[in-house]
Amino acid sequence: MTHVPPRLVLVPTPLEFDFLRPRLQSAQNVIMDICGFGPVAAAARAGQLIHAYQPGLVLLVGIAGCIGDSLEVGRAYQFTQAAMYGVGAGTGDSFIRAGELGWSQWWSGNHHGGRLPEQIGDVIAFCRPQPDHGLPDRQLLTCCAASSTKADIRGRLRTFPEAVAEDMEGYSVAIAAQLCGRPLRIVRGISNRAGDRHKARWKVHDALHAAAEMTLEVLK
Repeated sequence: MTHVPPRLVLVPTPLEFDFLRPRLQSAQNVIMDICGFGPVAAAARAGQLIHAYQPGLVLLVGIAGCIGDSLEVGRAYQFTQAAMYGVGAGTGDSFIRAGELGWSQWWSGNHHGGRLPEQIGDVIAFCRPQPDHGLPDRQLLTCCAASSTKADIRGRLRTFPEAVAEDMEGYSVAIAAQLCGRPLRIVRGISNRAGDRHKARWKVHDALHAAAEMTLEVLK
């Protein structure tokens, strides 16, 4: 019998995991696990889990905040790119991203015999856009700390003007998948507008429900 590698579904937090797990039980050949909250834990745990399970597909699912007006709170979306904000020099209006400093997020230095990507920059394009199938090019911006003001949003858009949503794990899982040579999809339910810290206005339940439905479509 031919071995079919599993699909690995990664979820950042126990809250998201507990909501999504029963709603994804009908999906076949799927392993679900928690990758951790924030860029550091998510990168480390994603790399560990990808190495352990050798999946045919990695899928990150959870909530995010929208930037601008192109996405709707309470709905879910797929993304094709992940960008990393916060690695570089300076803070606020003086922030300079790594690529502008002449640095890559990953550079092999030709020390790995072609087994790993030579370079990975501030933006990872991990999924080809398919506009005719409801998947336009969308950039997800990963940050160490969520935006809390409009000034935060302006600063991030100054550096990454194509970003349409903000999370804390997307780039981390993307770089782990790239280094492990695994395809990646990201589904995020939009729970709030980035910068809005008034949780009474958030739609976490609606966002996660929409993310679960979209994830089942991806896993068909």
